[in-house]
Amino acid sequence: MKLLKQAIMEKGKVLSEDVLKVDAFLNHQIDPELMKQIGKEYAKRFKESGITKILTIESSGIPPAIMAGLELGVPVVFARKRKSLTLVDDLLTAKVHSFTKKETNEISVSKEYLKEEDTVLILDDFLANGQAVRGLMEIVKQASGALAGVGIVIEKGFQAGGDLLREQGVRVESLAIIQSLVNNQITFREE
Repeated sequence: MKLLKQAIMEKGKVLSEDVLKVDAFLNHQIDPELMKQIGKEYAKRFKESGITKILTIESSGIPPAIMAGLELGVPVVFARKRKSLTLVDDLLTAKVHSFTKKETNEISVSKEYLKEEDTVLILDDFLANGQAVRGLMEIVKQASGALAGVGIVIEKGFQAGGDLLREQGVRVESLAIIQSLVNNQITFREE
């Protein structure tokens, strides 16, 4: 997606050969127009998939997921990383290790919002090793729902997550795939 790649090049900051900071438009400050275009792109790519729900994980996956949900006309459910007083019973849960935060969280979704009859699109901001996506896939499995595919805003193609998911037969649609962050240079994988 050309607009996204342009934002990455102009506003992204390479912190190391493994870490790209995009909080100027995605992870801290949100560019609503870019999110709107991302939502339209996912709606175009998945319009024939019969999606009934979009599932993401808090917090940076929420803005693109909401825009995709708006375009597809379906609800967005987000997995919570921390329990609240209102989220205690009948939960679907999975453990997820964060590459950038170096911590493991138990994510939770109420069984009320994901059902067996749902066809789910998983959307997230980044894909590195695939831990968040695998956790969300586990939640869809626990709900006995169908997985339509996975949408990723930015995939780190130099890490194994995307390739492993594709090898398992999972449809992965990444809008920008970073091939390398070497020498503070952002290189995209040719599509």
